[in-house]
Amino acid sequence: MRFSMFLVCVMCLSLTQIDVLIADLVDDTCKQTPNKDLCVSILHADPRSSTADVAGLAIIVVDTIKAKAIATVAQINTLLGLNPDPKTKNGLDSCLKKYSNAILNGDIPSALEGLQKNNPKFAEQGMTDAANEANSCEGSFAGASPISSFNKTVTDLSNVASAIIKLLL
Repeated sequence: MRFSMFLVCVMCLSLTQIDVLIADLVDDTCKQTPNKDLCVSILHADPRSSTADVAGLAIIVVDTIKAKAIATVAQINTLLGLNPDPKTKNGLDSCLKKYSNAILNGDIPSALEGLQKNNPKFAEQGMTDAANEANSCEGSFAGASPISSFNKTVTDLSNVASAIIKLLL
């Protein structure tokens, strides 16, 4: 009886230590990014982070960027359906190309492939490019951008992913 209680206690302590190590990896990794709070919130929201290494954490952030980019495309299409003025329409058309062609079909697949094939430099370049495309989209408008919050989110997440990937170099 005592021995089985001892084993239960040892197992509980071991599981607690594993949880602490995982939390430490996320925290230690996120401390090395330009936006620690965003990084921690994204990684803790995804159950995959509990078993991920640094490359796995980067994949989680890249997957999050993909979801945000898809949401951005949906928002652009919604705004285009509202028949905006010609200047806004031109900006939205430009952004749609940047998100659909460059970010979703180029940058994100490149980053994921680089991470899966242990080529972090290739992955990091994809995330740098995604941030640049989102920033370029923001500059596509003559006046205020109607999708500023989307562009900022994609840029911030891309910078976080890029910083995590740099840890693999």
